[in-house]
Amino acid sequence: MRFGHCPIGEAEGAILAHSLRLDGRVIKKGSVLSAADCADLHAAGHDTVIAAVLETDDAGEDDAARAIAEAAAGGGLRVSDAATGRCNLYAVEAGLLRVRVDAVNAANAVDEALTLATPADYARLEAGQLAATAKVIPYAAARGSLDAVCGHLRGGLVLHPFQAMRAAVIVTQVDGQKDSIIAKGIGAVEARLAGLGGTALPARILPHDTDTLRVGIETAMADAPDLLLILGGSATSDRGDIAPAALKAAGGVIGRFGMPVDPGNLLVLGEIGGVPAIILPGCARSPALNGADWVLERIVARLPVTAEDIAGMGVGGLLKEMPGRPHPREKIRR
Repeated sequence: MRFGHCPIGEAEGAILAHSLRLDGRVIKKGSVLSAADCADLHAAGHDTVIAAVLETDDAGEDDAARAIAEAAAGGGLRVSDAATGRCNLYAVEAGLLRVRVDAVNAANAVDEALTLATPADYARLEAGQLAATAKVIPYAAARGSLDAVCGHLRGGLVLHPFQAMRAAVIVTQVDGQKDSIIAKGIGAVEARLAGLGGTALPARILPHDTDTLRVGIETAMADAPDLLLILGGSATSDRGDIAPAALKAAGGVIGRFGMPVDPGNLLVLGEIGGVPAIILPGCARSPALNGADWVLERIVARLPVTAEDIAGMGVGGLLKEMPGRPHPREKIRR
């Protein structure tokens, strides 16, 4: 593409870079100049215009933007029409967006004229939400660069839809704990599941001791749930604590205790009989975002969650200071 001052006599078919006002009308930027446009410009005293002239190996901005978007789009994404050098991807349904970060970075390094912007990997999207935007900065792209960008991006973005799950919910209660706290916790867990298209089986409220909880887990698993959620009346402080011990006694295993996400540090991830099990941190009683949401979203999207996955959540895992404990680390220092 050639860009710059173009003589009016050679401007037919060029793309106008800046809007020009003539008597009675405006020729807008981005317009492909016709013979009539050039005649009007000449009559108005313009000898040259600042314009882009495409060459034989160029792709127009809209065609290039759509090619980038189509190359990046994997399953669960819809490609929009292209306009003004931009083409968007949208989520077809609610789910988690997987982004091949290395592929997007490689594509964006090919040519400064060709760009793709996405949310973070594992971003939660609702149906119809913007999933990516491809933008061609100038009015055209060299086909060699465009081919290289598309080669890097092939299927680099995939939306994994949330799939309905039936979750068994067990809540334990310690002596003196108010029923209102128990009800709040159950409500928050049920709301989280509903937001992901899942359902909660009627919650079981049990005393906070290992044997009782073990029996409760065994009873809950008889209903063949897709997921087991345990919200303890007291925070889990060790792998040998009451809730993890009860899960193991019922035949389950612990995959990871603790996560580098705050709030949410005290989450326990396990499984029993092939069914994922989460011992929720106390912050799950609140509807505010916490580490349990990240784990739950991946499970409901049928994405694997390993101990290594959780260990990798630390960057970006400092979500906020919890309202009930303002700046505790600064208090300790003082």
